[in-house]
Amino acid sequence: MTDLGFPNNFLWGASTSAYQVEGAALEDGKGLSQQDVLNENNYNFADASVTSDNYHRYKEDISLMKELGMKSYRFSIAWSRIFPDGTGTPNIKGVEFYHKLIDELVINGIEPIPTLYHYDMPQALVEKYNGWINRQSVTDFVKYADFVIKEYGDKVKYWLTINEQSIIVQYWTQKNYIAKEH
Repeated sequence: MTDLGFPNNFLWGASTSAYQVEGAALEDGKGLSQQDVLNENNYNFADASVTSDNYHRYKEDISLMKELGMKSYRFSIAWSRIFPDGTGTPNIKGVEFYHKLIDELVINGIEPIPTLYHYDMPQALVEKYNGWINRQSVTDFVKYADFVIKEYGDKVKYWLTINEQSIIVQYWTQKNYIAKEH
């Protein structure tokens, strides 16, 4: 036990989403996500095309995490950085970025805990079949998740599937309710 009463293996850490910290919104082959489009079309969202630029500054960020004594980092993998169109051929530069991020975390003694989905469905799938509203999204998500878990699974012990899945349901329910009212 630590002096604070927590077990020694307690994973002190922090969490982020790709959309909120990576920046590089359309660099190295990344496709648009629904968050990118919401940002462009809605003044209630902040511009996240640069953010804290974790895509380019991940080593500095991880150094700060280590300095803070963090033992874990929960981050999301941007589906549209891995599969710019949601399906098809993986984007090699996107795949390489997450390898570098995960490797740097491990080198610094920080447990990587990826989240597979954090509100950033590839916009191509939203345009193709209205995103999560269509069951095809489940098939496409499974293919994406299968690829990501196989790609990074030898370096990652803990995975999270969907960040706050209830928000997805609330968003689509509210959107459809408002559409029916007008």
